[in-house]
Amino acid sequence: MNPELRPGALTRRELVIDRPRTVDFLGEDLRIYATPELVRDVEQTCLDFLLDHVGAGESSVGTAIALKHVGATLLGQPVRIEARVRAVDGRGVDFEFAVHEGDKEVASGTYGRFVVDVARLRAKVHAAVAQSTNAS
Repeated sequence: MNPELRPGALTRRELVIDRPRTVDFLGEDLRIYATPELVRDVEQTCLDFLLDHVGAGESSVGTAIALKHVGATLLGQPVRIEARVRAVDGRGVDFEFAVHEGDKEVASGTYGRFVVDVARLRAKVHAAVAQSTNAS
């Protein structure tokens, strides 16, 4: 991981709420930004940011999220995600984030990611699956 990654670093992403990002159970006139999709968008924003700060063969995985989703954003509305590095602890990176529709904050929280060596993680996961299969 790039040692220049420090608390305070900021990333932004703007997007328009499309149909796949909305709930379908409230009727067509209330197609609003679904919380799981908001989480996915925050996660992708932070992942994309970290990919510019990790070494070859590295990526990152999510480890924790705390979220308040307090505003309804309708299909077709633009939102802005801002995530700021709160802390860097070894390979762990903690963010604080906010999601805005115009001037209105619709969500905020904290999010953690951990930088991993992809080949090493792959080997570890495959070994655990093999051990589990052999134990059965």
